[in-house]
Amino acid sequence: MKSVVELKNVTKVIKGKKIIDNLSFNINEGEVFGFLGPNGAGKTTTIRMIVGLMGISSGDILVCGKNVKNEYEAALRNVGGIVENPEMYKFLTGYQNLMQYARMFKGITKEKINEVVELVGLTDRINEKVKTYSLGMRQRLGLAQSLLHDPKVMILDEPTNGLDPAGIREIRDHLRKLAKEKGMAVIVSSHLLSEMEMMCDRIAIIQKGKLVDVQNVRDFVNEAATQKYFVEVDKNNPIISNGNINGIAFNQVDDGIEVEMEKEQVPELIEYLVQSGVRIFEVKAMSKSLEDRFLEITGKEEVKNA
Repeated sequence: MKSVVELKNVTKVIKGKKIIDNLSFNINEGEVFGFLGPNGAGKTTTIRMIVGLMGISSGDILVCGKNVKNEYEAALRNVGGIVENPEMYKFLTGYQNLMQYARMFKGITKEKINEVVELVGLTDRINEKVKTYSLGMRQRLGLAQSLLHDPKVMILDEPTNGLDPAGIREIRDHLRKLAKEKGMAVIVSSHLLSEMEMMCDRIAIIQKGKLVDVQNVRDFVNEAATQKYFVEVDKNNPIISNGNINGIAFNQVDDGIEVEMEKEQVPELIEYLVQSGVRIFEVKAMSKSLEDRFLEITGKEEVKNA
């Protein structure tokens, strides 16, 4: 896949302190790329450098092959974005807001405005005043505004902030649609890890300004050495009350036990339970979430150098 955003050894120093330390990764066209990290990890600083709102101490950021440092206007022509809640003229209609924004760029036609309105699903409400819009509708109008100049890259910092579950799902579906149908690279930073897991193709995790990892979401979630399993058993057997089976610790839950272990230990556990007279009704792997893996990784003291 073609890379549309490239970070090469990017470092940001503020008052002698390294806020971002040697970040390097690529973002490809047609993918939704998640940007994760604890508060203060440097996510917003990195986004600000990508869009040219903050200088780069060293390294390079390329957008569609254009260097943000010395080809700023050419690079930013390819970028659209929303940071938290988009600001609109509330006493104008959605369509009038888009017309105002279109004046900032050459060649945006009424046909183009109608196209993006349909793409974000606002056709039925676009001629109503923005003050009547829900927060989810304003987010969609913000997306339409950001799409008018056909950017190759969409950057969204907390795009679902303040939305109800229905609004969050709408935004998620629209972003997936943009990446798939427009071949756009969508970069999302959010604290809602369950949404990021459903939305993103790949994720980058940074901690203390350093890159921890860049991976496919599914690979990242499933790469842990151990897996949690649920075993439905007859808990009347005394062995189940010990909290430890054949050297493997477990937690009692309704209808059975939860055990974290390596896959190779599963047949050993089953064999031991059967030989001990414990009746087994079901054994199933419990999928880890992105939140589980994120907390595992960021809870560690050390991060690898980028």
